[in-house]
Amino acid sequence: MSKTSRPTRREFLKTAAASTAVFPAIVPSTVLAARSAASAPSDRIVLGFIGTGKQGSFLLRGFLNEPGTQVVAVCDVDKRKLQAAKQQAETFYANRAATESFQGITATEEYREVLDRKDIDAIVAAPPDHWHALPAVEAARAGKDIYCEKPLANSIGEARAMVTAARRYGQVFQTGSMQRSNDLFRFACELVRNGYIGRLQKVTVNVGGPPDHAYILPPEPVPDYLNWDRWVGPAPWRPYSSVLAPPMEDERWARWRYHWDFGGGAMTDWGAHHFDIGQWGMGMDDTGPVEIHPPNGKDIRALTYKYANGFIMAREEGPVNGVLFTGSEGEVEVNRGYLKTKPSSLMRLRLKPTDVRLYRSDNHFADWLRCIRTRSKPICDVEIGCRSVTVCHLGNIAYLLNRSLYWDPVSERFRDDEAANRSIMRPYRSPWQLVS
Repeated sequence: MSKTSRPTRREFLKTAAASTAVFPAIVPSTVLAARSAASAPSDRIVLGFIGTGKQGSFLLRGFLNEPGTQVVAVCDVDKRKLQAAKQQAETFYANRAATESFQGITATEEYREVLDRKDIDAIVAAPPDHWHALPAVEAARAGKDIYCEKPLANSIGEARAMVTAARRYGQVFQTGSMQRSNDLFRFACELVRNGYIGRLQKVTVNVGGPPDHAYILPPEPVPDYLNWDRWVGPAPWRPYSSVLAPPMEDERWARWRYHWDFGGGAMTDWGAHHFDIGQWGMGMDDTGPVEIHPPNGKDIRALTYKYANGFIMAREEGPVNGVLFTGSEGEVEVNRGYLKTKPSSLMRLRLKPTDVRLYRSDNHFADWLRCIRTRSKPICDVEIGCRSVTVCHLGNIAYLLNRSLYWDPVSERFRDDEAANRSIMRPYRSPWQLVS
């Protein structure tokens, strides 16, 4: 992806934090007070945070600034990150006028202590990917609404378990794929969905590749501030490495996401953003591809997904900036802060009243909070997050097995391929179990 045209993750998060605006909505009069910073304590949405690293601290800052919320607990297995988050929240409330009900922030390394609190309405989860499913599923069972970072889960089976739990217990679940709450991506998908580039022929997504399956990292002494056994959690045991869990002052993003046991590489990290937009533009939020073909050095030059209706989506590194929709009569190319169309006049097009309009959210945080109050599905509901990360994992499994795969998006199983089906759910290290 072009280094000169794509903002870094850090730049995007800073922009998102600076530009968030409350989503306009009509809500019952009984909850209107919750949109005020001076809301009575009983009207506020009370939040607990699980995972307080770089992304977690960004989310904490964002939700602290959302009216009608109250953060009361933070959780992390890194004591330094945990104390930094506690201080961040306590400083925020100390500097705010209406804090008569503030009783301080509880800090713990045990996420179940957060889930057990009856005063907490919802949790925000941003631990490493292999730790997404367990607290999210248990939060749903505990009656908490959930905001979980992308990629939704570290396997297809985990993602489906998260959907099952959210639906079974009636919880509002927002996946943190924030590009859905961006007007450029929404407009790009509306151009495609309304046929302004003719019949859609191909979607090209530029993201990095799969994770390293055979990584070798020399063991290091475990820092005294880190509970390494809990950090590894349900993943296969391995000795500590600062590559996987660097100290908080390290400006780089942790590399755990590029190692198979803990993440899905750039395929899930950026793929959960860009494949997600590809599915949105194709209208495939409730389904997925039926064929997945890895490059073979011959007739298949890039990872290629085929859908039942004939749509094609491919992962191609190169000149494409983000996501490129190619139609019979034009193109739409979109990324963060970037939109290019052929013909160029499409960029200035005004949609007709009869055109399909996609769900509009200008603020991913506020959208989730609004949906908690109205008990409706947010812009990136857990089912959408599940379907999008499934695309990412299907590609990684195809790369791993190095052969074509045939997927049934209804049963969510591979057709006549038990070797591939064994990759749908990763085994958990004892005593951890995922029960939705």
